[in-house]
Amino acid sequence: MSDKPLLKIKGLKTFFNTDEGIVKAVDNIDLYINEGETLGVVGESGSGKSVTSLSIMGLLPKNTAKIEGGEILYYEDDVCVDLSKLTQKQYTKYRGKHIAMIFQEPMTSLNPSMRCGLQVDEAILLHRTQDKKEARNISLKLFERVKLPDPERIYNSYPHQLSGGQIQRVMIAMAISCRPKLLIADEPTTALDVTVQKEVIQLLKDVQEEYGMAILFISHDLGVISEIANRVVVMQNGRVVESSDVASLFKHASHAYTRGLIACRPPLDFKLNKLPTVEDFLTDDSLNFEKFCKQNKKDSKHAISNDVVMRVENLSTWYPKERNFFGKVTHYLKALNDVSFEVRKGECLGLVGESGSGKSTLSKTIMRLEEAQNGSVFYKNENILNYDTKRLRKLRKSLQIIFQDPYSSLNPRLTVGYAIAEPMIVHKIVSSKLEAKNRAIDLLKTVGLEEKHYSRYPHEFSGGQRQRIVIARALALEPEFLICDECVSALDVSVQAQIINLLIELKEKFGLSYIFISHDLAVVQFISDRIMVMKEGSIVESGDSKSIIQTPKSPYTKKLLSSIPGRNLVLK
Repeated sequence: MSDKPLLKIKGLKTFFNTDEGIVKAVDNIDLYINEGETLGVVGESGSGKSVTSLSIMGLLPKNTAKIEGGEILYYEDDVCVDLSKLTQKQYTKYRGKHIAMIFQEPMTSLNPSMRCGLQVDEAILLHRTQDKKEARNISLKLFERVKLPDPERIYNSYPHQLSGGQIQRVMIAMAISCRPKLLIADEPTTALDVTVQKEVIQLLKDVQEEYGMAILFISHDLGVISEIANRVVVMQNGRVVESSDVASLFKHASHAYTRGLIACRPPLDFKLNKLPTVEDFLTDDSLNFEKFCKQNKKDSKHAISNDVVMRVENLSTWYPKERNFFGKVTHYLKALNDVSFEVRKGECLGLVGESGSGKSTLSKTIMRLEEAQNGSVFYKNENILNYDTKRLRKLRKSLQIIFQDPYSSLNPRLTVGYAIAEPMIVHKIVSSKLEAKNRAIDLLKTVGLEEKHYSRYPHEFSGGQRQRIVIARALALEPEFLICDECVSALDVSVQAQIINLLIELKEKFGLSYIFISHDLAVVQFISDRIMVMKEGSIVESGDSKSIIQTPKSPYTKKLLSSIPGRNLVLK
């Protein structure tokens, strides 16, 4: 790491023209990054992190966004260039070769109709060589460098044929293909399993050391930032509110917003009645984590009935993997393999494991969205796998699911109010549309939204607000059992804390039973009474949440725990 500056941003102002007026996405910020350094930029959605990175890359939307002031100074040897003054044609010289970017959504950043290897070749042919054979060899070596299994197969694969972690590695290979001096990583680990997340962070460190790059690492999670950054810049509402080296920031965070971001990650070593949120710290500027803990100690475990509300016995779900010439299945993928467990009334059962472990398949099989190969699912002592369509429709009133992606779960053509009211009308639990509307408004208020939101459409809400809407819709039929499938994995840590607090409040208020699915053990242990750990379609360990976290027996569980970013951080 050097003290020589590579990039300096001075007084940058990036504004958006919207139907509601001008939005100051980035408002007069200053920051710098030196050669070989990793600068973490942290903040919630809407804080201006990604807009800052797009401003540096010259990738702002042409018709709606504009840099209204300031400088973006890039130091190339002894020459200083203001990137904000370049034309798009001039930017081509710097984008990719000098400054590269890993985008937040790798799947949408890659061309779905083009093989992965050819997409990496494109950048190499533009900046390094015009020989296609040489470009292909460079791409294959890069795939080896980022530790992709079977580089030849990955080279010839389409994006949809790869896992999330593999796609992210392809993006990293593409970004470093021209050996840039600055790599911008915009939320590169969001929604990835903690184990894959750890691998990606280590990969970025290794590549940085090998190529001598500087990294601008953007995240909403200070735990992740603590694993990779040398310095941290904290952004809120388009402004920089705090800047410090990593160690000092966690020991002596001065701004209430920063303290809130650090505190709202669930602690592993004890439980609270509720998780802190950023709003708690902004409301009370004198609040610190220790003070919050004293106010919210977990007094005792809430009462759980001995009545078993759901019993799963020897459940297996297989998918066809290979077929012969005549179409007969010759090999199955055993997504679920002989799974058995119970959930008691008023209990939250946590289900944790990596992608591909069978968590979502289990939830879909229970909900009859996937058909089981064999086994039974008893809900209130009746095997719901034998239900016909009519009985299954009635069951939906009692058994609901909250999916991982709230946006794709909502009809973009329906107002969110009607999306909540519609199930009540379909299942005839209201006498009129007016009653359905009034109950929908009450549910919106229950999940922390307002009456005015009833007439708005899904695209008008943030990710956290949409998740609240999906929860309100799930509660519309007054269910007794909820399956939460990765419902907080892609949310800001503060919004995640709000949703978890809400789920706990609703459980106690309505006596709900939950299956809470996540790849994050810290989140699962906070909300759950018991935890099951899944791997390759089977349960490898189960027990009460305290014993699983403090004395794990399975090597796989230990691996998941050791991969939690910033797990040893303590806010003073």
